[in-house]
Amino acid sequence: MLGLRALRVGVAASDLLTLFLLERVRRVPLERSAMPSRLRRTLERLGPTFVKAGQALSLRQDIVPQAYLVELEKLQADVAPFPAEEARREIARAFDASVEELFATFEDLPMAAASIAQVHAATMADGRRVIVKVRRPGIKRRIDRDMRSLMRVLRLCEALSSRLARLQPASLAKEIWNNLRRETDFRLEARAMRQFATAFKDDPAIEAPAPIDALIAERVLVQERKQGHLLGDPCSPTEARKLADLLIGAYLRQIFVLGFFHGDPHPGNLFFTHRGAICFHDFGLVARLDQGIRRDLAMFLQAFAHQDAVWMLDSAIALGLLAPGDRRGPFVAGIEEILADYAALPIGQWSIADILLRVSRLGAPGSVRIPYGLLVLMRAAFLLESALRRLDPEMKLAETLASRGQSTIAAMLRDGARGGLERLRSEIGVAAQMLPAAVASTVSRDRQAGLKIRVPIELPEVAKLRTAIEHTGNRLAMAIVILGLFVGSSLLMQHSIGPRLFGVPVLALAGYLLGIWFALRLARAIGRSGQL
Repeated sequence: MLGLRALRVGVAASDLLTLFLLERVRRVPLERSAMPSRLRRTLERLGPTFVKAGQALSLRQDIVPQAYLVELEKLQADVAPFPAEEARREIARAFDASVEELFATFEDLPMAAASIAQVHAATMADGRRVIVKVRRPGIKRRIDRDMRSLMRVLRLCEALSSRLARLQPASLAKEIWNNLRRETDFRLEARAMRQFATAFKDDPAIEAPAPIDALIAERVLVQERKQGHLLGDPCSPTEARKLADLLIGAYLRQIFVLGFFHGDPHPGNLFFTHRGAICFHDFGLVARLDQGIRRDLAMFLQAFAHQDAVWMLDSAIALGLLAPGDRRGPFVAGIEEILADYAALPIGQWSIADILLRVSRLGAPGSVRIPYGLLVLMRAAFLLESALRRLDPEMKLAETLASRGQSTIAAMLRDGARGGLERLRSEIGVAAQMLPAAVASTVSRDRQAGLKIRVPIELPEVAKLRTAIEHTGNRLAMAIVILGLFVGSSLLMQHSIGPRLFGVPVLALAGYLLGIWFALRLARAIGRSGQL
């Protein structure tokens, strides 16, 4: 079964590769390319796993061209609901009790269905209205099967193309696979909901549905049902501006203070209660930012506010958006161009998400591995900016972020400094305690060795010479292998050994083709080194 699935994935990949090569030969520009739409249709044809993988790939805005992003964002994971009887069986397996024992009422008709799960409305015995999220039967096994097949195809593609290998598609697919596994474990979602609720327990303007502690399992999650109006529902301008202010404050706190945030703030996941609070739903996609990333992000935003290209470059390198190196000039020039573009725009059209994306694209694709949390943040920032502009079209977003974020960032830096000072005080105390014994031990070793003085000598040229010798040895070995393939194939051809195809010995033909492929790779490697 796995072999058949891998074959189907391989055929789909071959179809895409053929179209890509044809368009490349014909020099078809990206804006007229059929590849983006063909990729989307292929992912939809391969099924829910690949649709989810495509949606996850859309996070990689740093390496995926805009034309592909537009198509990937069209992917819809909505599928036909699975039968209520299967949902009831999954619930019974998860909690070792029937639906009738667990709930006073249970609606068989699902409220919504997607590729991973579907949700049903229910009522607890004590009258609480809840939502029951049930994982699609067999979806975890299907994801593992499909992603394993995709990994095999991508590893083969990497072996055949060094250009593709530099982008590390198999590594990217592995990252997507791990994230899909987390998304299918509803215990992790319940944990994120609890953490969010705890963080905002003293803020009556921010809410999240609470999970029902006794009804949490890997495949089923029961949570309280909250209601309100959606982002697009009509409300007064005054109320909309108030909600926009609450939303931006909530995200500043999540990003810079808590270090974890709701990663999917699209209109369907934001409810506004009748008492004027914001309720976040669906915690399947959350991300975390460690203190170092939060600090570097704060520096990046401050550098942008001061229009300082060099400072922005240093912060972008620290964030992992760009690779460090000696050729800083082109990066500085690129950032200055971005700043000039924004200087010509009305401040209401400024976008922090777009700035992060444009800076990340200054580097070569695949030159850095941007942290996953930062990728989710870039996507969430686009959705958040869209939501804020729908609520308050007159909002000057960058200006608001600068004024509202200044106090939040300052508090984060103070807390970080306080923690750093505590650690420094502790480390100094430990060092003071250990220093005498360490010095005595060093003196004792030197005395026993006759007080010999060791002077470390570093010779960079020796390391370069060793590397050059290794490269030369590898090329000689490859040349010998190529020569052996050609000689062996010629002998097979001369004596007509093995099966024949159109009168030509198959083994000899295979040997010639493999030898030519190795020779081309060797010639390309030597050509890139510039040392023929």
